[in-house]
Amino acid sequence: MGPFKLNISFASIPYDRMLALESGEVSVEGVDLNFIPLNHPRDIFDRMSGGQEFDASELSLSEYICRHAAGKRDLVALPIFPSRAFRHGFIAVNSRTIKKPEDLNGKKIGVQLYTMTAAVWIRVVLQQHGVDLSTIHWIQGSMESGEAHGKPSTMALIKPVKIEQNATGKSLSQLLEEGYIDATIGADLPHCLGKAPDVGRLFPNFKDVEQQYFKATGIFPIMHAVVVRKELCDRHPWLATSLYNALDNAKDVARIRMRFLDCLRYMLPWMASELDEIDKVFGGDPWVNGVEANRKTLEALVDALHEQSMIADKPSLEELFAPVRGQNWKVGWGTTTATR
Repeated sequence: MGPFKLNISFASIPYDRMLALESGEVSVEGVDLNFIPLNHPRDIFDRMSGGQEFDASELSLSEYICRHAAGKRDLVALPIFPSRAFRHGFIAVNSRTIKKPEDLNGKKIGVQLYTMTAAVWIRVVLQQHGVDLSTIHWIQGSMESGEAHGKPSTMALIKPVKIEQNATGKSLSQLLEEGYIDATIGADLPHCLGKAPDVGRLFPNFKDVEQQYFKATGIFPIMHAVVVRKELCDRHPWLATSLYNALDNAKDVARIRMRFLDCLRYMLPWMASELDEIDKVFGGDPWVNGVEANRKTLEALVDALHEQSMIADKPSLEELFAPVRGQNWKVGWGTTTATR
């Protein structure tokens, strides 16, 4: 009879940085892991936040922080960040009415879900470019259907915000194309972008703008973290570190393999050039995990949630994340820096 292993279910998008974990090439010490690959984050979030169908999963970081700030402490986050994205390129506008960011003041903007992390970061961008968020009338709903965006278990806002649930029966994409709303923001772009003549990006040169943003702030926005049912971590204090190390190791495997250019692992014809650019812009690992290495980005998100009336008080990062062992020893790789 072999040593006891804890059975843990874990739901995630099957990102490249999760594949070694999903295949079993990277194991979780002390754990028999049931990796459940799902293809849409909203499905994972709704099932974890609403019903705790999994022992662990990725979760919208803004939703997790809002839950924690509202006193719901049944989940605890690990400082593993499987999803990050710059969002300047995810603002689509009706170019008949919107020529520059300030033109959005007083307008109707479609958003998949006001509380989603992508929308939080985009509102920060809009503020930085002269948009007064208090003047915006938000229309909330699915980008590509007339329905709601999933079935989220969101917390109530601290102060009133002008949010209207889309009841037109049309998608946000259709409403933008028809001129009923002036812009959309969120984790997706509207289907009409590139097809409707009067719909375009607010920042057509979004890549340049995003690189300038990173150079000025050092922030590569975090979208999702990994969460675990708190009662499991309380009963098994070693579990947080085991999961953290395995997830971080799987990410490192993906980074190493991404750089094997003899035959391209991804369908990116100029992969070598992309890697050179990543090294030039980031000077290291853009997907670094751990609290300290991401403190500035995490604190910026907490500040934004507070300013946008989503949390009443700002929790410390130390109370948001489970403690994990400081040094991650990797056989054959040496050790990582102590940034846990």
